[in-house]
Amino acid sequence: MRSQYLKPGFALFFAQLQPYVLLLVLLLSLLPIDGVRAGTVVRVIETWPPGDHVMLRKNQSFYLRLAYETDNPVGIWARPYFNGKPVNVGSNPSQRYSGKGETFGWFFFMRPGDVVDEVRITAGDGGNSNTPIVAVWRGDVVGGHEVGEAPTQPAWIAEMSARAEAVRDEAYRAQMQEPLSRSDTALVTGFLWGVLAAGLLGFVLPARGIWRWHGAWRIAATVPAAIMAFVVIRIVIDGLRDPTSHNLFPFEILTAGLLSVGMMAMLYLAKKLFGEKD
Repeated sequence: MRSQYLKPGFALFFAQLQPYVLLLVLLLSLLPIDGVRAGTVVRVIETWPPGDHVMLRKNQSFYLRLAYETDNPVGIWARPYFNGKPVNVGSNPSQRYSGKGETFGWFFFMRPGDVVDEVRITAGDGGNSNTPIVAVWRGDVVGGHEVGEAPTQPAWIAEMSARAEAVRDEAYRAQMQEPLSRSDTALVTGFLWGVLAAGLLGFVLPARGIWRWHGAWRIAATVPAAIMAFVVIRIVIDGLRDPTSHNLFPFEILTAGLLSVGMMAMLYLAKKLFGEKD
């Protein structure tokens, strides 16, 4: 009997709370779930090639012209999908956008015959939790096998490509003007010393083997020596013809030097186990 008298009291209590609960739900619904989601709007204006069913030529890119409006600086990316799964493509990097304007996203297929049925436009800082989907374009894009020149691109692609190139150049110049930190300086110095050590050892160890060893062991030592000589001579000759042909020559010397040192280490070990002593 006591519980029967309590039930109406509880019902009256919850009935009095109901307006406050509804007000709380309304206020929570107005709060931004995500700062980027609430402050960024992106829409697809047009595509090139145009249409909802597109067959690309080999190595041709698909472009989406985008209009954006954002309260916070964000990156904007175009991510292709097929049947809900990401497609392996080459796609555009992104600069930071703020305010209101237009930009573009693009992608190209790695393999002819791949298909895209939607492109998800994401905006944010690039992290999984802070880069939500802000727009979706749906259509069929197929990577074709046909080669040859693609049709003339519209002016907005050339304009936005030039703008993106200018932004990248400016960012590169600004980065080059920044002084190196102590850790960067130590890393560069260590790398240069590593290249020098690998190059010297890559020559010295085979030369020592050729000088002191006999027979087949001497012939074996000429292999790493020949590799080092070939790499250095090619860098010199190509550099005289085109100074830009070996911009990454320290990596070439480092790779060849490590290979030479590794080969000589195995020869020294094999000679110690199976051959005569020095």
